[in-house]
Order: sequence, then C-alpha cells, then structure tokens
Amino acid sequence: MRPASPSTGAARAAPDAPAAVPGGDVPPARRSGAAGVSATAAPGSAHPGPATGWVPNAPCTPGNCIPPVRRPVRAPRRIARCVACAAVLLVGAVSSPVVARMRPSARDRLIRAWVRAAARAIGVRVHVSGDVPGEPARKRATGDLFVANHVSWLDVAVLAAVRPARTVAKREVGAWPVLGRWVRRGGTLFVTRDRPRALPGDVAVIAAALRSGSAVAVFPEGSSWCGARHGPFRRAVFQAALDAGAVVRPVAISYHHTGGTPARTAAFVGDDTFGTSIWRVAGERGLVARARVLPAIAPGTHADRRTLAAAAEEAVTRARG
Repeated sequence: MRPASPSTGAARAAPDAPAAVPGGDVPPARRSGAAGVSATAAPGSAHPGPATGWVPNAPCTPGNCIPPVRRPVRAPRRIARCVACAAVLLVGAVSSPVVARMRPSARDRLIRAWVRAAARAIGVRVHVSGDVPGEPARKRATGDLFVANHVSWLDVAVLAAVRPARTVAKREVGAWPVLGRWVRRGGTLFVTRDRPRALPGDVAVIAAALRSGSAVAVFPEGSSWCGARHGPFRRAVFQAALDAGAVVRPVAISYHHTGGTPARTAAFVGDDTFGTSIWRVAGERGLVARARVLPAIAPGTHADRRTLAAAAEEAVTRARG
C-alpha cells in the first residue's frame, strides 16, 4: 500500500515501494527527503541539526524504536492479510482508468473507500477526525496543500482517506519498470533529490499543480520517524503554497492499539525493509491509524515560508501531544 514517493518534505522512496492510488496518490519512501533544509540528528534528539539537500536523516531505527509485537497474529493469518491487501490494490490498479474519468466527488469517495479497504485488509483500521474538508468542487481555483508528520508507508493511505491528492516522488521513480508508469499516470510530482539548484524548479512544479486545482500531499519532515520523536518541517514546500495562494491543511498522523495506547508497529524507519515492515504490521492485533485534520491555514496569514512551516509544525506537534 505504499505508493512510492519521496515527498517534498515528502517521504522516502525505495525500490521496494508499492503501488499508486488511482487518481493520484503515491506512497512515500523512507529516505527521500524534504525540500529545503535537511537534517542530521544527534541520537535521542527530537530535532536534527541543519544540513542541506533533499535527504534528511532521522535517528530512529527498528532496534531502538520498535518493540516486538505482543501476541502476534499467526503466520497463516498474516499471509492471508498480505494476500487480501495485494488483491485490493490490484483491483484499484485495474480500475484506475475508469476511476480517473469519474466526477471528482465520486472519484474521491471511491478512492477513500479503496484505501480504507486496503488498510483494513492488512489489519489496520483508519480513523479520520477533526476539520475534515468537504467534497471537492467540480472545478477548484486552487488546490489545498496537505502536510503531515511521517511515520510509515501507511501514511499515504491515511492521508488519502482524508482527501486523495497528488504526492511528490524522486525523479528516479518515474523510470522504474512497471511502477514508474503507474505513478506517472497517477499524477505524481517528481523532484530532483541530488541537485540543490533544481529546487526552485521543483517548487514551481508543486505550485503549478496547486494553481491547477489539484490537492497535493507532502510530509515536510522529509524522512519517517518512529512516532515518539519527530523532525522539523522543511520550508521549501511551503513556498509553493505561498506562490500558489493555497490553503495549508496540517494533519497529525498517529498509530494506536484498540485501547488507545500508542503503537510503534507501523513505523518504517532506519534500515527497515518494506517486506519486514509489512509482515510486522500484518502480525499486529487491533492496529488503528488516526488522522486528525487540524484547522486550515488560510493564504495571506503568514508572510514567508519560515513562519508558515513553523505554524504547521506547531499545530501538528500540539495535536500529537
């Protein structure tokens, strides 16, 4: 379920990344990074220190941050969950040409139902609350920029359950066999990770997508964190929102057990592989993904990307507690 994507401030993208959401969502991959200032962290620090480029580093690792699953689901049921999830994703892939031609409101409802079904198939319930935006108009003057903290490859599905949107991926993903064609067709916005001089052009591409009326979803931390700690929001993607006059909608993502206690099972950090992570998630009982949509930040309320990024980060941090 991880449509592959390094976000601009988006996520990381690895060759083991899964598929795209019909209508425009591609999941994040761990190490592709944020636009703007990157980071290198001291172990144990919540915020890494400054660096530059698209590839920030989070100090989180599976060994340090993810405890073993208690009372894991037995292997046959894990396998059944993985197969069921793959089947739901395949149905979405096959139906994507038809879905793309549907009216926006109907298409978005169908995609939201599809990502919830895929998450449920792997054993994860998605719960959305807060200032949830209404159905998109047939024609929107400017799209919204959805920004969220980044924990897992599941995050893209969780955001799509709020509002299906275009995500941001490293340019190399577009050249991958099979997957590359799929993500291009899904409307993914590609960025160049290793050339800082390309950053203004990449920001302009995101701004153009917003001006066209497309919703865009990014993970401004630029790398996934375990959920107990978090990284700073990189600023460059917020410049795209300023340039386009777009509403910024912060979203706080967290993972819990059914009883409400925090769950680190879904975290995708460090040298974790997608196969290991999905097997761990499939083995968890009662895993709930929560997306709390926070009050929108209207255009014109912040003069520059620094204060806009800080406001979005503060909102998400407060909501996560």
